[in-house]
Amino acid sequence: MAFTADNLAADDRFLAAILHCADQMLAIYRESPRIASIFAAQQRWLMAHTGFALHYGYSDDGKSGGLYSGRFIDFAVRNDIASRNTAAAFMQEMLAYRFLRPVPGPDKRTRYLEPTEIAEQHFTRWLVAHMMILDSLDGGERADKITADPSAMMAAIQPLIARAIIGSEAVRSPGATFNLFNWANSGGLVMDYLISRLPEFPRSADRVVLGPLSLREIREQFMISNTHLKRLLMQAATMGSIGWTEPSRKGNFWLSAHFIREYWNYQAAKFAIIDAAAEAVLGPAVRDEPQARQAI
Repeated sequence: MAFTADNLAADDRFLAAILHCADQMLAIYRESPRIASIFAAQQRWLMAHTGFALHYGYSDDGKSGGLYSGRFIDFAVRNDIASRNTAAAFMQEMLAYRFLRPVPGPDKRTRYLEPTEIAEQHFTRWLVAHMMILDSLDGGERADKITADPSAMMAAIQPLIARAIIGSEAVRSPGATFNLFNWANSGGLVMDYLISRLPEFPRSADRVVLGPLSLREIREQFMISNTHLKRLLMQAATMGSIGWTEPSRKGNFWLSAHFIREYWNYQAAKFAIIDAAAEAVLGPAVRDEPQARQAI
């Protein structure tokens, strides 16, 4: 069987997987800030998944497959992902950045679109990174199977992931602090950065101290304004989710246990969805299940 969210949430080894995933997302951003901006906030991430899934043939409206603006916008609104204006602006942005391009389609009155090679390569990288982390937990070979035929594997697996993620409350709304960061512009990247600095997470701890935090480094790295960053951190501090050991944002920076658990539970739910999709397409990752997963 695929991993469940409960399996992963209870497995202390999953902390290393979470930290590796955060590092991978930050690495993608540093290499290509424009493409990584799609992962920087949940709304954009969900819209990206929607676009790929529609392109690969996913349908929840009884209509034939294919990606075009009207269908994308209707899907985003119907699934409470974005308003019509926001969804339309996202499509125009993807075209301007050349992550989408027009292609011929069955209806000449409709302007069909498809992801460009660079967009597909980065999304495949996202998928493979997650599969490598799952493989590290049970010795499976998901990542190797996907890289052997990435285009076909993306087309088969990604729509299953998108459908489950869009319908998952545990992924879309794992907690108040997570939601605060993940719905803010660049907030998801800031959250990944903070989590990536965790030295450990004793489950009995009320908070984990990360050491000094440079707001200037965060601003410069993620191209976020000082006002926006301070507002985001102060809102989280008011919620008791982050803070400093000395007044006026001095001393060492810390994350609360409940914030870390929100992030952990979100990752557990997301990875369980990804593993279930992989198993549906690739079959069981590990044949000798009891022995392979006895540590879970």
